Amino acid sequence: MTIYALSTGPGISGVAIIRSSGEDTEKIIQILTNKPLPIPRVATLRKINKINTSELIDEGIILWFPGPESYTGEDMAEFHIHGSKAVIDALHLSISQIENCRLAEPGEFTKLAFQNGKINLLKAESIADLISAETEIQRQQAVRIMNGKSANKFNELREKLLKILSNVEAKIDFPDENLPETILKNIKKNTNEVYLDIKKILDDQRVGERIRDGFKIAIVGPANAGKSSLLNHLSNRDVAIVSEIAGTTRDVIETHLNIDGYPVIVSDTAGIRESIDEIEKKGVKLALDKAEDADLKLIVIDARSLDFKGVLRDLMDESAILVVNKSDLLNKDLNSKIKNFNHVLISVKDNLNIDGLILKIKNKLKKKFITNDDILITRERHRQHLEQSLTYLKNFEEKNQAEDFDKAAEDLRLATRHLGMIVGKVDVEEILGSIFSNFCIGK
Repeated sequence: MTIYALSTGPGISGVAIIRSSGEDTEKIIQILTNKPLPIPRVATLRKINKINTSELIDEGIILWFPGPESYTGEDMAEFHIHGSKAVIDALHLSISQIENCRLAEPGEFTKLAFQNGKINLLKAESIADLISAETEIQRQQAVRIMNGKSANKFNELREKLLKILSNVEAKIDFPDENLPETILKNIKKNTNEVYLDIKKILDDQRVGERIRDGFKIAIVGPANAGKSSLLNHLSNRDVAIVSEIAGTTRDVIETHLNIDGYPVIVSDTAGIRESIDEIEKKGVKLALDKAEDADLKLIVIDARSLDFKGVLRDLMDESAILVVNKSDLLNKDLNSKIKNFNHVLISVKDNLNIDGLILKIKNKLKKKFITNDDILITRERHRQHLEQSLTYLKNFEEKNQAEDFDKAAEDLRLATRHLGMIVGKVDVEEILGSIFSNFCIGK
């Protein structure tokens, strides 16, 4: 089937782009324009007509990309038309009436590019990340992965394991042949190198995932301390209901923010206090769970009643900032015990020292987003495959030392497979290719 879809955002715009990909793309162009194909990869102005009639839909630019030199690897075209709903709908309707043409599923163009070997799985994922990037740091990360450094590293590690596996397979298949001593030593040395490389990549403080998904900030504290007011102030809009009635916030309210280019998810939580109300109890539990899971906790307390003990005090650690709110109502100096904590004195109502709080948050963000390596794990899927690969490498080392080569080879094969799954490359036949290229078997 040949697929087609609107590739630009919905709504009124100066220009809209409709893509098509598949073996009938050539037919689509000819039927809609009643003219021969344009010169490949040259923008060509054409009148675009309704199917089987001479009624004009629009006059626009057509780009023709014969496969395999196209984004998807198939014959592909782009129709650059005026971006009104009526024009888009008319062109969609005409293409739908051509035999073997259907509307594309979400992500299907990129899926075809992956299936046809135009891009690897990491690049496909980074394209999705680039499209959804809301902050500069998210854009930079997506571009870095698109450039292929991460994929190259995973492929390099995988190639090393394939070579080790070919040596082990040769030892199994040809037990009577004496392999050079250097090869046997290199099996242990190279396996250890790959193991340490993977371990280093995993020891990343989840920076890549934080950048992609957002740095999690939980606002916690006793009831009526001003948590919801702080959330609204940081968001510049009324996200949460603010009331003098204690216990107004019962559920977790989240909002996505951009703080100096860093993506953050700020959560307002229920006031932490003893309660006999079952719903409020659940809200307090959710608040504590959210605080436990957060990258940064803003513990908000009232400057007049410094309710800072028990659970709240236990939450104060390196990933917490004590926020003393309602400082406009403070008639005396802060308690000396409070001063010993990493704190900031603010008044949301009078907009006092909010900049100081934001500066503290920024400094925390910068420390969390620091990385010395360009190889970033951006998805839980990557992490799981790397952890699995590490486990199988550990098993391989134990079985290899015990000279249980058959089982050791299977562990190494599985470690290789998990590395391949990150970039979407799994091919058992490559092991045979590696054996034949490295050993002159049957000469």
